[in-house]
Amino acid sequence: MTAREGLRGRGSRSAMSPFLSRLAVAAVGLPLVLGLVYLGGWWLFALVAVAGVLALHEFYAMTRPLRPLAIAGFAGLFAILFGIKLGGLGWGAGGVLLTLALSFLLKGIADTRQSATVSVGTTVLGAGWIGFGLGYLLLVRGIPVSGRLAALTLLLAVFAGDTAAYAVGRIAGRHKLAPVVSPGKTWEGFVAGTIATVFVAWVALYKNKHGFLLHGRQFAFGFALAAAGPLGDLFESLLKRDMNVKDTGRLLAGHGGVLDRIDALLFASVTAFYVVAAFGET
Repeated sequence: MTAREGLRGRGSRSAMSPFLSRLAVAAVGLPLVLGLVYLGGWWLFALVAVAGVLALHEFYAMTRPLRPLAIAGFAGLFAILFGIKLGGLGWGAGGVLLTLALSFLLKGIADTRQSATVSVGTTVLGAGWIGFGLGYLLLVRGIPVSGRLAALTLLLAVFAGDTAAYAVGRIAGRHKLAPVVSPGKTWEGFVAGTIATVFVAWVALYKNKHGFLLHGRQFAFGFALAAAGPLGDLFESLLKRDMNVKDTGRLLAGHGGVLDRIDALLFASVTAFYVVAAFGET
């Protein structure tokens, strides 16, 4: 074997390792997540609370140069999640106000020269983005009669779309989707992800016994998720590019951090709830 062949072989193994690690993490994590979503209630709340804490920790670590006020952010995250769980969106909004008030209070006594606007804005952005993104998953799961089906469909469709986009993008991606924001994403991957998302949503909702999102509505649901998921991914990519980091963490190996794994879901869960509400099925 020549030196060039040896380098090519090592390069191939190196290129495949992130994909294999993604598969390994998914094989362990996905059944656990789906099981807790299936159970719902406080089991699901515990899941989103843990995911929220880990994701927010990664966000504040990534934005450390902006001096976020982490104590206020974590307090706001729990206030948003508990508010949505116990009282709905109105009480969840109170969590944002709590984050804002605590941020200004802590900024007033903190010994830092960072701009108050930047510091407080970063704190509120993290708590609100992650808190409401996961909070809407609780709302989707809480839809009467068909909440379990809606939440499971949401997760499976987003996961399928993300996986298909990643795989096709690496194998056949040629045309950049957003070269400035995220050079690794391609139009080929986006198309594959859209097809996978819509197909999984259609299969999951086809002829269900509760008559939920039938008569073509499952396609609207799938296409909405197919658009929202990549936007969530690109939003996080924009933040990472702004902070000059590749991944928010290494907790999930090839997936990066928890925030890297749930970025698409944070937008898709909000979209899923309002699509279902638009059809009058909440």
